[in-house]
Amino acid sequence: MATTFAVCVFGVVVFRLLSLPLPFLLGPLFASLAAALLGVRLAAWAPLTDTMRTILGVAVGASFTPALVGQLPSMALSLTLAPLFLLAAGFAGYPYLRRVCGFDRATAFYAAMPGGLQDMLLFGEEAGGDARALSLLHATRVLLIVSIVPTILTLAYAVDLTQVPGQPARDFSAGELAVMAAAGLVGWRVAKRVGLFGASILGPMILTAALSLSGFVHQRPPAEAIQAAQFFIGMVVGVKYSGITLREVRRFLVAGLGHGVLLTIIAAVFAEAVVLLGLAPQLDAILAFSPGGQAEMALMAIVAGADVAYVIMHHVTRIVIVITCAPLIFRWLR
Repeated sequence: MATTFAVCVFGVVVFRLLSLPLPFLLGPLFASLAAALLGVRLAAWAPLTDTMRTILGVAVGASFTPALVGQLPSMALSLTLAPLFLLAAGFAGYPYLRRVCGFDRATAFYAAMPGGLQDMLLFGEEAGGDARALSLLHATRVLLIVSIVPTILTLAYAVDLTQVPGQPARDFSAGELAVMAAAGLVGWRVAKRVGLFGASILGPMILTAALSLSGFVHQRPPAEAIQAAQFFIGMVVGVKYSGITLREVRRFLVAGLGHGVLLTIIAAVFAEAVVLLGLAPQLDAILAFSPGGQAEMALMAIVAGADVAYVIMHHVTRIVIVITCAPLIFRWLR
């Protein structure tokens, strides 16, 4: 773990020196990937990384203000495109992974579903799929998406993704920080107790949203806390490549990159449709339909200054549909 931390810090330093986008997210991610490909053993401590994800949940929840809630009905039409996006992703991804890449039925199906990583691994293993392949294929999908999207936002839309994501901690009162910390930890533990998927993010998000609407929370967590969340989320994705072999690189990494390109094209079509229908601005549409991880997309929305509630509502909808429908569809296919 000490080696992993040092590698990730090195990644942040390099990205900041080169003024590359999202240094606290992409720096650790790419540094971990490079170290894993060189044979360095990496590890992450789940309790710490989950704690860092609660910060993200609090940040997203604080975006739900009374004015924003009034806009939620206008999102309804855009949200109805989420199941259509998933159908398109499945119809493109499953044949590619099954026929072109040669994976077994369960591995190809659950790797093609752009849903929660842990849930797809669990469902895939139970169905007889290859857990290692599923882990690497989903990690590669997230890796590709979180690499392509910042590049597009920076080059095509001149979005500054190197800026500090919020106010420094010194501008917060001790009481504000205590309320946010309590919302994160209590929301996480309660959500985990009731079995809510993505408990470390969604639990704090729901509780903080309630506090924000009640007037107890008025802004997102300090910039330092959000940067720490970026750091550990980037680390988690990169660590999944630990122990990867040359054979796995040739098969899983290449297959995952091809699948990621397919999903990127489909996401671009749906994002453009949302813009043409006048349902959302370009920036919000791109982040809402980019099939990266929920945490990674939420962080990008915060840093880019997008409508965080709009973006996260689409990703939560996508994940709920995948988790509830994927096992049923797979049984039907069998």
